Amino acid sequence: PITIKFSHVVAKETPKGQAAEFLKQRLEESSDGRIHVKIYPNATLYGDRAALAALQSNDIQLAAPSFSKFIDHSPQLQLFDLPFLFHDTEHLHRVLDGNIGNILLQKNSINGLHALTFWDNGFKQISANRPLLKPEDATSLKFRIMSSKVLEAQFRTIGADPQVLPFSEVYAALQQGIVDGQENTLSNIYTKRFHHVQSDLTISNHGYLGYLLVTNDIFWNKLPDDLKQIMTEAIEETTVFARS
Repeated sequence: PITIKFSHVVAKETPKGQAAEFLKQRLEESSDGRIHVKIYPNATLYGDRAALAALQSNDIQLAAPSFSKFIDHSPQLQLFDLPFLFHDTEHLHRVLDGNIGNILLQKNSINGLHALTFWDNGFKQISANRPLLKPEDATSLKFRIMSSKVLEAQFRTIGADPQVLPFSEVYAALQQGIVDGQENTLSNIYTKRFHHVQSDLTISNHGYLGYLLVTNDIFWNKLPDDLKQIMTEAIEETTVFARS
């Protein structure tokens, strides 16, 4: 069988973690055992940036980093960091499934990477150890953010101090007071237990957190045509599942 190593940084119970398990099941069933998938959650194998390098060298065959990890390849993905850009989830999916989404997949299929599809983690909320009801409530607080000039500008606009940190280090940074708050989706906040080290949460839905599912050209180009078709169909099914 062909072995696919899938590395990601979140918990198995999150939308991405569940999608990875669903994709494994569909690929193994649909291929009659010709494909075997090994999943490495919680950054047990690689963090997101290291995963991209490992993907390019075919040490792993699937990863689904957040959009922020692709900004060097495609700065246009910072579009999704703009606050309050989408009316709702339906509006967001029309963009991802349409011409703009196709263009972004093409722009990220470079440097040995082959972009496959977009997976949701949902809209972000903001937390701290004080109530955040007005912009000035964030003044002088240090907030962990993903690497993005748009996110930096967003937090500086409300008087906060943005700090770029890997996702795997956020809990400890909150616990030790290295940062005062963070922005994330509810599933990430809950599964990483940020609520154990943060007292207040504002349901703001201010920004979108998406993932780009990617493989590499070495693996993809060697895959037989019938398995490419099976993989394409399984990914389409998994994207529907992940959104639900």
